[in-house]
Amino acid sequence: MTIVWWHWLVLGFCLIGMELLVPSFTIIWFGLGAVVVGLLVLLVPVLPLWLQVLLWAAASVAFTLMWFKYLKPRTDRTHAGQSKEAIVGETGIIIRGTADSYAKGKVRFRIAILGADEWTCYADQPLTVGETVQVEDIEGQMLKVRKL
Repeated sequence: MTIVWWHWLVLGFCLIGMELLVPSFTIIWFGLGAVVVGLLVLLVPVLPLWLQVLLWAAASVAFTLMWFKYLKPRTDRTHAGQSKEAIVGETGIIIRGTADSYAKGKVRFRIAILGADEWTCYADQPLTVGETVQVEDIEGQMLKVRKL
């Protein structure tokens, strides 16, 4: 049986189409590998079958590695489960001040952050109502803030 260039293209497009049915985002790379081999066989029709299969495997592995190493998004833009990254740097207004440093006060944000618009906070200096503060750190359910 002779495998010609369009066989590889059909295989490639079928594998890419299967990605729609099984969204694993890995089948697509094997499909792209088959498309590349199909184009190579179109240019060089005398490639033996064993070399075509070897090229398909190598191209598929190369595409897969390229995705995971270079192209895959590296950060979770929602910061889900990463409370510190989601709240550090945010600014709010003190709604309950403190008489002493490191005493508990309360800060309100314009929009809810991590599900709440009011948080318990503390600072190195006393806080007065109406001051604008910026979040420096989060420790459990309490924020460390500094005056702006």
